Formats: sequence, C-alpha cells, structure tokens
Amino acid sequence: MSFTFQPIRVATGFDEEGMLVLDEERLVAVLVRLSDNNEVSPGQWYLEAGFGQIDGINHPTFSNLDMAKGWIAQRLIESR
Repeated sequence: MSFTFQPIRVATGFDEEGMLVLDEERLVAVLVRLSDNNEVSPGQWYLEAGFGQIDGINHPTFSNLDMAKGWIAQRLIESR
C-alpha cells in the first residue's frame, strides 16, 4: 500500500481543514481535522467519509494522521 495525503478544504459547516487519503491514486477516505474548540475530540482527525472497505457506520477519530493511516491500512488488508 502506498498512501498519499492531499490537503483539501471540506465544507462541513464547522471544520474545514481536511485530507484526501489515496491508496495508489484511489480515493479511500476523507478526513477532517476537528477544531480545538470541539467539545468531544478537539484537534483530532475525524473520518468524514470512507469508500469501499473504509465505508461503514463507524466514523472514528484519530490523534494524528499516522494513527488514521494505520487504521485505514488495517481495513484494506482485511478486505484482501
């Protein structure tokens, strides 16, 4: 797996700092960094959208992009 993170603004209405997550040029997820004022998970990365094996009802938060990368990689490995 070869992940690429591409910064992008996401129109969520609240937090706009985002990352497209690509695996070998395929979009697999969109992450949004929650604001420092977020009451639940300030400053963490939230799985706004997942595609394929990343899609589901579980939308976790991650303390950093490396944690998100590990979680996404695990889901993709499980699908193979």
